[in-house]
Amino acid sequence: MQYRKFGNTGKKISALGFGCMRLPQFEKDGKSHIDEEKAIPMLQRAYKEGVNYFDTAHGYCNGNSQYTLGKAVKGMKREEIMIATKIPMWDVNETADYRKFLDEQLRRLDMQYIDFYHFHGLNKGAMDDKVKAWGLLKEARKAIDEGLIKHMSFSFHGDPKDMQYIIEQGEIFSSVLLQYNLLDRSHEDAIAYLAEKGVGVVAMGPVAGGRLAAPSQLGEKLLGESNPETAELALRFVLGNKNVSCALSGMVTDEMLTQNLKVGKMEVPMTEADFEKAKQMMVDLKKFSDLYCTGCNYCMPCPNEINIPLIFNAFTYHNVYGMDAQAKNIYRPVLEGHMKREKLVSALVSKCTECGACVEKCPQNIQIPEKLKEVDKILTAL
Repeated sequence: MQYRKFGNTGKKISALGFGCMRLPQFEKDGKSHIDEEKAIPMLQRAYKEGVNYFDTAHGYCNGNSQYTLGKAVKGMKREEIMIATKIPMWDVNETADYRKFLDEQLRRLDMQYIDFYHFHGLNKGAMDDKVKAWGLLKEARKAIDEGLIKHMSFSFHGDPKDMQYIIEQGEIFSSVLLQYNLLDRSHEDAIAYLAEKGVGVVAMGPVAGGRLAAPSQLGEKLLGESNPETAELALRFVLGNKNVSCALSGMVTDEMLTQNLKVGKMEVPMTEADFEKAKQMMVDLKKFSDLYCTGCNYCMPCPNEINIPLIFNAFTYHNVYGMDAQAKNIYRPVLEGHMKREKLVSALVSKCTECGACVEKCPQNIQIPEKLKEVDKILTAL
């Protein structure tokens, strides 16, 4: 296993981290339960192979992830690993909640301390309205002084522009967990800023929530490599960023663990030249598509509730990146006339009345009604 400097913590973190949000599960009595006969040996195997960073949270796996991780850790040397978990900010309503959740999670994990305790899903609003307003940084410092946590951290899903504001307010954050992958590089500047400030960066979603797990032509398109596994390429890309301390991956099977360990042990997962080439190729591939939708959303809202950017994004996966499985997964809810992962309603393309409102607002001058029909025909046939 390769290890990297983890900000200014003085720690060396494994290039591959184990995310415990998607541990193997089974259904019983209408509920999901963690399959500990599979999960615990897999977690312990990761440790034996050199993984030293394990990330969980209060609500993962219906609140059971921490219990299972705590059991798995019993087979590890505690001083050799780093455990990260999170306080659910959406359930924090007063100052006392910080200690309440911390005590509960220590009990669930059956541990005396947590290495990295995150404010879960912190953004500018929560920083101002909760963390600062209720003195939660002071509570965190107390917990550090008492030895209950070693480091204060936060996970981030917000606007990249708010990252600097949060860091400046906290001043003692040791690490940040944020999303970063081939398809979503929106935090790339923030990652560089964090590294400059000595804050460790753990990248979640390296395979884009599974979208980069299915076979595709992406590796050949980007680097000219013959049939590389897309998931492997995705992980190599994340670790190709020198400012990323660790790529955090949720692994459900031994096969996934084996594949990811292979990348975690690469001394040079991706050269700087290939990393820059891959970034530019992703831009160029989309730019020279015959449907260059930038996803700016200026065309929205549609009077007939058609999610135009999402539909064009699905087409980009197929037409630009050769990622047909991902394109189908995105477009299937559109065909069903509803969305599962988006707040905006997505109606059938056939509901388009060709009113032209979207065309007037499109900065790329795309003839959207015409393109919607073309795209629908292609994606429906996949």
